[in-house]
Amino acid sequence: MSGYYHKFGTNDVFYNRLKTHPQNEFFMWNSKVYYNKKSREVGSFVGAEAHNVPCVPVGYVNLYELNVDRSSDGTGFIYPYIIKTSNRNKFRATTSEEFDRGYSYGDKMIGTYRLSASIGRKYFSSGLSGPSNYTGSALQNTFNYYRNMSQHYAYSSTTPTFDKSSDACCLLTVPSIFYGSSIKKGTVDLKFYITGTLIGRLQDLNENGELVQTAPVGSTGSGSVAGVALYSEGFIYLSGSWSLHGSTYTFDGSTTTPKWLHFGAGTQPQFAAESTDDSASFSLAFSGTNYIPNITMMAHAKRGELNHSNNWSYLSHGQTSSLAPFISSTSYLEQDLTIKNVVSSAYADPTGSFQKITYISKVGIYDDDKNLIGIASLAKPVKKTEDRDLTFKLKLDI
Repeated sequence: MSGYYHKFGTNDVFYNRLKTHPQNEFFMWNSKVYYNKKSREVGSFVGAEAHNVPCVPVGYVNLYELNVDRSSDGTGFIYPYIIKTSNRNKFRATTSEEFDRGYSYGDKMIGTYRLSASIGRKYFSSGLSGPSNYTGSALQNTFNYYRNMSQHYAYSSTTPTFDKSSDACCLLTVPSIFYGSSIKKGTVDLKFYITGTLIGRLQDLNENGELVQTAPVGSTGSGSVAGVALYSEGFIYLSGSWSLHGSTYTFDGSTTTPKWLHFGAGTQPQFAAESTDDSASFSLAFSGTNYIPNITMMAHAKRGELNHSNNWSYLSHGQTSSLAPFISSTSYLEQDLTIKNVVSSAYADPTGSFQKITYISKVGIYDDDKNLIGIASLAKPVKKTEDRDLTFKLKLDI
């Protein structure tokens, strides 16, 4: 195309953001977690130590999607490393003592990219402020902050009577990578199954954080609040202690009836010491709230502009002998080159009246210093005539 640039006008660039609500579902059974109904994926190179193409356990997400379908004994994992030198650069997790005594100068300090995230669970038999537990003191102000939404958020209350510092509870943690800015109100849905039969369901139908038992209809505890959801922080607090079903099962080595306190028991031993038998299964579903900033740019090809091209196909065929300029002792003359006439005509000869026609296939985006920072490629080149105005709408997530 022509060698000059077009500058975006004040009404050609628009900044906005998209509000999305990604859906998430975790199904927990027999000490395993399944995220969005995905089981183990078999790949071409994944080794026995990973057992999954994303290179993280089933039920987890790979935070940076690195080492996908790689094996340490095959194609090999990629990893970060730092060479020990006198400038004392090291990984944040490496202590000064480890740096001084564990490595010699010139040694390679190796990190890992196998970073993952999944839901967590913790059962507190003596409340959030039990012995050697600082969770309660960390969350006390957060709970009280939401009291204007519901009294059930209060850290301690007399109406209804409860005390989060001493009452037994179950705390589910959801990393922000799953929900973005916050969990969408009205989407939290917990289901408790015994041998595949639904014995309890919690929903935040009122969108005020209260997790109300809505099913089975008429069951014990139906209509009662079994916990609350901290939407922005990604916590789900469960304190419902009533029996959901008459059958018994094993929880923490003892035979008991199923309760909301047991939700998710045994699914992640690294977060919970208790265990349950495989007759119990659990489902946690919710939608997140994620904002995606984007920019919309209007690139104009105005009438009478952008109708010249430096592409050789723009010239008539067979002019190679006249491409070189005429040079003498007194002059330097560039030869006239004929532009190819591509105007459609009903006859092979003569052709239609000559017009300068180009075909736009790409739009380049430059910064203030005229550095190319992006290219928008069209699926099909667009015909540009001298009497035609064109506008290309470009959208980019930022």
